Amino acid sequence: MSIRHGLLALLERGQMYGYQLRAAFEESTGSTWPLNIGQVYTTLSRLERDGLVRPLPESEAGQRPYEITDAGRADLALWFATPISRTDRPRDELAIKLALALTTPGVDVRAVVQTQRTATMRALQEFTRLKYASDRPEDLPWRLVLDAMVFQAEAEIRWLDHCETSLVRHRPAGSGGRAGPGRPAEVEADRDGEEARR
Repeated sequence: MSIRHGLLALLERGQMYGYQLRAAFEESTGSTWPLNIGQVYTTLSRLERDGLVRPLPESEAGQRPYEITDAGRADLALWFATPISRTDRPRDELAIKLALALTTPGVDVRAVVQTQRTATMRALQEFTRLKYASDRPEDLPWRLVLDAMVFQAEAEIRWLDHCETSLVRHRPAGSGGRAGPGRPAEVEADRDGEEARR
Protein backbone atom coordinates (compact mmCIF):
# COMPACT_ATOMS: atom_id res chain seq x y z
CA MET A 1 0.00 0.00 0.00
CA SER A 2 1.36 3.40 -0.97
CA ILE A 3 0.88 5.56 2.12
CA ARG A 4 2.32 8.43 0.10
CA HIS A 5 -0.44 8.31 -2.50
CA GLY A 6 -3.06 7.42 0.09
CA LEU A 7 -2.35 10.69 1.90
CA LEU A 8 -2.32 12.63 -1.37
CA ALA A 9 -5.74 11.18 -2.24
CA LEU A 10 -7.10 12.21 1.15
CA LEU A 11 -5.67 15.73 0.82
CA GLU A 12 -7.36 16.02 -2.57
CA ARG A 13 -10.61 16.09 -0.56
CA GLY A 14 -9.40 19.15 1.35
CA GLN A 15 -6.78 20.30 3.83
CA MET A 16 -6.21 18.05 6.87
CA TYR A 17 -3.74 17.72 9.70
CA GLY A 18 -1.97 14.53 10.73
CA TYR A 19 -4.55 12.98 13.04
CA GLN A 20 -7.35 13.74 10.58
CA LEU A 21 -5.37 12.04 7.82
CA ARG A 22 -4.77 8.96 9.95
CA ALA A 23 -8.47 8.70 10.87
CA ALA A 24 -9.60 9.22 7.26
CA PHE A 25 -7.12 6.64 5.97
CA GLU A 26 -8.28 4.02 8.46
CA GLU A 27 -11.94 4.82 7.80
CA SER A 28 -11.41 4.36 4.05
CA THR A 29 -9.73 0.98 4.49
CA GLY A 30 -11.77 -0.33 7.43
CA SER A 31 -8.64 -0.18 9.63
CA THR A 32 -7.22 -3.04 7.56
CA TRP A 33 -3.83 -1.32 7.46
CA PRO A 34 -3.65 0.80 10.62
CA LEU A 35 -1.27 3.74 10.45
CA ASN A 36 0.64 5.14 13.36
CA ILE A 37 0.88 8.89 13.57
CA GLY A 38 4.65 8.73 13.11
CA GLN A 39 4.20 7.18 9.64
CA VAL A 40 1.77 9.95 8.73
CA TYR A 41 4.10 12.79 9.72
CA THR A 42 7.17 11.11 8.21
CA THR A 43 5.30 10.74 4.92
CA LEU A 44 4.02 14.30 5.08
CA SER A 45 7.59 15.55 5.55
CA ARG A 46 8.71 13.66 2.44
CA LEU A 47 5.74 14.91 0.44
CA GLU A 48 6.56 18.46 1.51
CA ARG A 49 10.22 17.94 0.59
CA ASP A 50 9.14 16.77 -2.87
CA GLY A 51 6.80 19.76 -3.32
CA LEU A 52 3.66 17.60 -3.41
CA VAL A 53 2.02 19.11 -0.31
CA ARG A 54 2.46 22.35 1.59
CA PRO A 55 1.93 23.11 5.28
CA LEU A 56 -0.56 25.79 6.27
CA PRO A 57 -0.48 28.05 9.34
CA GLU A 58 -1.19 26.34 12.63
CA SER A 59 -4.68 26.53 14.04
CA GLU A 60 -5.37 28.01 17.47
CA ALA A 61 -5.27 24.45 18.83
CA GLY A 62 -1.71 24.09 17.52
CA GLN A 63 -2.62 21.75 14.64
CA ARG A 64 -0.87 22.30 11.33
CA PRO A 65 -2.99 21.29 8.33
CA TYR A 66 -1.55 20.40 4.95
CA GLU A 67 -2.90 20.91 1.45
CA ILE A 68 -2.04 19.22 -1.81
CA THR A 69 -0.11 21.22 -4.43
CA ASP A 70 -0.58 21.19 -8.21
CA ALA A 71 2.47 18.93 -8.44
CA GLY A 72 0.83 16.65 -5.87
CA ARG A 73 -2.37 16.49 -7.93
CA ALA A 74 -0.35 15.60 -11.04
CA ASP A 75 1.51 12.87 -9.13
CA LEU A 76 -1.77 11.50 -7.76
CA ALA A 77 -3.40 11.51 -11.21
CA LEU A 78 -0.38 9.62 -12.61
CA TRP A 79 -0.66 7.06 -9.79
CA PHE A 80 -4.34 6.44 -10.50
CA ALA A 81 -3.63 6.13 -14.23
CA THR A 82 -0.71 3.70 -13.85
CA PRO A 83 -1.27 -0.02 -13.15
CA ILE A 84 0.59 -1.39 -10.16
CA SER A 85 3.33 -3.79 -11.24
CA ARG A 86 3.75 -7.03 -9.32
CA THR A 87 7.43 -6.15 -8.94
CA ASP A 88 6.36 -3.08 -6.92
CA ARG A 89 4.64 -5.21 -4.31
CA PRO A 90 6.28 -6.63 -1.21
CA ARG A 91 7.93 -10.03 -1.50
CA ASP A 92 5.68 -13.03 -1.04
CA GLU A 93 6.85 -14.19 2.38
CA LEU A 94 4.80 -17.39 2.27
CA ALA A 95 6.28 -18.50 -1.07
CA ILE A 96 9.78 -17.77 0.25
CA LYS A 97 9.03 -19.68 3.47
CA LEU A 98 7.82 -22.78 1.62
CA ALA A 99 10.74 -22.66 -0.81
CA LEU A 100 13.15 -22.57 2.12
CA ALA A 101 11.25 -25.30 3.99
CA LEU A 102 11.56 -27.49 0.90
CA THR A 103 15.33 -27.14 0.86
CA THR A 104 15.99 -27.22 4.61
CA PRO A 105 16.73 -30.69 6.01
CA GLY A 106 14.38 -31.96 8.69
CA VAL A 107 11.48 -29.61 7.96
CA ASP A 108 8.05 -31.24 7.62
CA VAL A 109 6.86 -29.23 4.64
CA ARG A 110 3.37 -30.75 4.70
CA ALA A 111 2.96 -29.56 8.30
CA VAL A 112 4.01 -26.08 7.22
CA VAL A 113 1.41 -26.17 4.44
CA GLN A 114 -1.32 -27.48 6.76
CA THR A 115 -0.59 -24.87 9.43
CA GLN A 116 -0.81 -22.11 6.83
CA ARG A 117 -4.01 -23.52 5.34
CA THR A 118 -5.69 -23.58 8.77
CA ALA A 119 -4.69 -19.98 9.45
CA THR A 120 -5.79 -18.81 6.00
CA MET A 121 -9.16 -20.58 6.35
CA ARG A 122 -9.73 -18.80 9.67
CA ALA A 123 -8.82 -15.46 8.09
CA LEU A 124 -11.15 -16.15 5.16
CA GLN A 125 -14.03 -16.85 7.54
CA GLU A 126 -13.34 -13.63 9.44
CA PHE A 127 -13.12 -11.52 6.25
CA THR A 128 -16.42 -13.01 5.07
CA ARG A 129 -18.09 -12.30 8.42
CA LEU A 130 -16.90 -8.68 8.36
CA LYS A 131 -18.02 -8.27 4.76
CA TYR A 132 -21.60 -9.12 5.62
CA ALA A 133 -21.59 -7.25 8.93
CA SER A 134 -22.68 -4.00 7.28
CA ASP A 135 -24.35 -3.02 4.03
CA ARG A 136 -24.32 0.76 4.53
CA PRO A 137 -23.49 2.63 1.30
CA GLU A 138 -20.66 4.49 3.04
CA ASP A 139 -18.97 1.15 3.80
CA LEU A 140 -18.45 0.32 0.12
CA PRO A 141 -14.71 1.24 0.11
CA TRP A 142 -14.14 -1.02 3.10
CA ARG A 143 -16.18 -3.87 1.59
CA LEU A 144 -14.11 -3.66 -1.60
CA VAL A 145 -10.94 -3.96 0.49
CA LEU A 146 -12.46 -6.98 2.22
CA ASP A 147 -13.38 -8.47 -1.18
CA ALA A 148 -9.75 -8.19 -2.23
CA MET A 149 -8.64 -9.95 0.96
CA VAL A 150 -11.26 -12.69 0.48
CA PHE A 151 -10.07 -13.32 -3.09
CA GLN A 152 -6.43 -13.34 -1.97
CA ALA A 153 -7.20 -15.84 0.81
CA GLU A 154 -9.11 -18.09 -1.62
CA ALA A 155 -6.23 -17.94 -4.09
CA GLU A 156 -3.75 -18.75 -1.33
CA ILE A 157 -5.74 -21.83 -0.32
CA ARG A 158 -5.82 -23.00 -3.94
CA TRP A 159 -2.07 -22.48 -4.18
CA LEU A 160 -1.49 -24.42 -0.94
CA ASP A 161 -3.56 -27.30 -2.40
CA HIS A 162 -1.32 -27.17 -5.47
CA CYS A 163 1.80 -27.20 -3.26
CA GLU A 164 0.58 -30.26 -1.40
CA THR A 165 -0.14 -32.11 -4.65
CA SER A 166 3.29 -31.17 -5.98
CA LEU A 167 4.93 -32.43 -2.79
CA VAL A 168 3.28 -35.82 -3.20
CA ARG A 169 4.67 -36.10 -6.72
CA HIS A 170 8.08 -34.67 -5.90
CA ARG A 171 11.11 -36.95 -6.36
CA PRO A 172 14.27 -35.19 -5.18
CA ALA A 173 17.41 -35.85 -7.17
CA GLY A 174 19.39 -38.79 -5.77
CA SER A 175 16.47 -40.11 -3.70
CA GLY A 176 16.33 -43.35 -5.70
CA GLY A 177 12.68 -42.80 -6.43
CA ARG A 178 11.78 -42.06 -2.81
CA ALA A 179 9.27 -39.29 -2.57
CA GLY A 180 10.16 -36.26 -0.51
CA PRO A 181 10.55 -33.92 1.24
CA GLY A 182 8.70 -33.88 4.53
CA ARG A 183 6.69 -37.08 4.66
CA PRO A 184 5.31 -37.38 1.14
CA ALA A 185 6.55 -40.98 0.90
CA GLU A 186 4.10 -41.88 3.64
CA VAL A 187 1.43 -39.87 1.87
CA GLU A 188 2.20 -41.70 -1.35
CA ALA A 189 1.94 -45.04 0.41
CA ASP A 190 -1.38 -44.03 1.98
CA ARG A 191 -2.66 -42.92 -1.39
CA ASP A 192 -1.53 -46.16 -3.06
CA GLY A 193 -3.30 -48.11 -0.34
CA GLU A 194 -6.46 -46.12 -0.86
CA GLU A 195 -6.38 -46.78 -4.59
CA ALA A 196 -5.78 -50.49 -3.98
CA ARG A 197 -8.82 -50.65 -1.69
CA ARG A 198 -11.09 -49.10 -4.35
